[in-house]
Amino acid sequence: MALRILHVGKYYPPYRGGMEVFLDDLLNEQRRQGIDAHALVHGDPLPDDPPWVVRVPVQFNLSYAPIALGFRTALNRAIDRIQPDVLHIHMPNNSALWALTLPGARKVPWVVHWHSDVVVSNIKWSVALAYMAYRPFEQALLERSQQIFATSPPYLQASAALKPWRDKCEVVPLGINLRAAAPDTPAASAASVQAGSQWREGTQFKLLSIGRLTYYKGFETLIRAVSELPGVELLIAGEGELREELQALIERHRPGNGPPAVRLVGEVDEAEKHALLQACDLFCLASRERTEAFGIVLLEAMQHARACLVTDLPGSGMPWVVAQAQAGMHVPFEDIAAWRSAIARLQHDVDLRHRLGQSGARSLHRLFSIVPCTKTITRHYRVLTPGMRPAEVRDDLLVVISARNNEQDIARLIRRAQALAKAEVVVVDNRSTDATCHTAEQCGAKVLRPLLEMTNWGSLQTGLRYAQAHGFGTVVTIDAEGRYEVEELPALLSARGQADVVVAYFAQRNSFMRRIAWRWLRWLTGFELRDFVSGFRLYNRDALQVATSTEATMLDHQDIGTLLLIRRQGLRISEQPLTLHSPRVDRSKIFRSWGNAVRYIATSSLLSIALTKRKLARNRLPR
Repeated sequence: MALRILHVGKYYPPYRGGMEVFLDDLLNEQRRQGIDAHALVHGDPLPDDPPWVVRVPVQFNLSYAPIALGFRTALNRAIDRIQPDVLHIHMPNNSALWALTLPGARKVPWVVHWHSDVVVSNIKWSVALAYMAYRPFEQALLERSQQIFATSPPYLQASAALKPWRDKCEVVPLGINLRAAAPDTPAASAASVQAGSQWREGTQFKLLSIGRLTYYKGFETLIRAVSELPGVELLIAGEGELREELQALIERHRPGNGPPAVRLVGEVDEAEKHALLQACDLFCLASRERTEAFGIVLLEAMQHARACLVTDLPGSGMPWVVAQAQAGMHVPFEDIAAWRSAIARLQHDVDLRHRLGQSGARSLHRLFSIVPCTKTITRHYRVLTPGMRPAEVRDDLLVVISARNNEQDIARLIRRAQALAKAEVVVVDNRSTDATCHTAEQCGAKVLRPLLEMTNWGSLQTGLRYAQAHGFGTVVTIDAEGRYEVEELPALLSARGQADVVVAYFAQRNSFMRRIAWRWLRWLTGFELRDFVSGFRLYNRDALQVATSTEATMLDHQDIGTLLLIRRQGLRISEQPLTLHSPRVDRSKIFRSWGNAVRYIATSSLLSIALTKRKLARNRLPR
């Protein structure tokens, strides 16, 4: 049965923008790959809209945010009609927040595609003020989502909005449809001829920039830089609220009595855009705020083998895209002299310009094609909707090892797990800087490498999700720090039929501080456990489903919260006493000091009380 996906976007072509180009390419590629994909967006319905795109009219805009009074009703109707398996929400998008209020939306998994932060602008104070009201709802939506796609590692690293949710973030770079570069039609041919004549006759070096004429695009920098470069002309394609201001700036920087060095050519259609890209010598993007998160138009320039000159904007994915493709150069943002120098260099170094353009064209297929991008997204859909294509359940055992800089121990752990239990091994490497990854792969383990640092529970949960997606019937988790002995793996496995989760207990690790903590938590929770933080655990398939749930993702540790969630589902939990071989120093941060221990007990107590109250409240509901 085909997956049914409902995309909640901001706009859709013919509205022009990076988010819109990507959504169009993603929808078409998903449908080509057999996914029943639909989109709900803003805008007036068009006669040639496909049946799987629904537009909701916008009444007015508030600080660049479209206000569509009928969006909630339209979203509710779309969910009822399509019955999606996944709700794919493209952010930023104020109307998508209505999903928080719809019972039908809450019944399906949510995927958030994080195209850009709402940047608290130093340039546009109205955006900063509006975000103060928007942010709580944005964070609630992120909390409710099961998966978040960031578009580049630098953007994810710099995003304050995503910082609390990094454990469920995955970097999936955007891609474009490379099957359809410039349209091959008579209209496209005419556009190509017209584009070639857009620049003045005799222009030695043709620059192009494309984008909405708005505050963060940095067109002012380009205008000032180009105005003093002989033989250079810049065309800026796009419309926006700054047109009059930019035109006035162009006139002020007109060289003498000659023609201006910069021209605003207005809005262009797809054929005209590709024709301009084909005709230019260099493509420039001078954005000055992280609202410019990725730069889809850079990929379109690379399609035409054009070198790119971009702002080296901290925290933006724009310079990362160019660096990954080796397709251009970076310039400090708002540094007019640096822009002049870089443009002049690329004007006169034809070989360098050609090499950069060709590198970008080659890299597109490998890095930024919509086909692999769509397949990656679909794999995440499948994990969130296992019932659509259930993984073949296997009786095999998977051992998940959380590791960071454990090159001295990792080989022994993997080999002993393989020898003692005939198990497959997954190592989740938490940004090691030594040979941990290489050694693990040499020993035959599957190595997963999250792009950002995770908590220990985040690392283990990544391995548990891998086990769930690949149908393993039993999973054992081990912390590579050596606090739990792999030699006791057969003893732990001997208890697998006794419960859904088996927690290892090493009496040698129970210090005085731990015994006090566990006695209190046993009284508070009703668990008969003597170690709540043991990471040496066994999970069956039912327990895996709970341990990989959204609620479990929100937890900092695999201890009290996870156990309470598992018990709430009616699953069994048991403890297996084991003998600790080769005792080592206890590296637990929780019990490193009395202060840490008290904080841990306080937060665990509050969590236990909160989950217990929710359970009691549900039990009191009328049936």
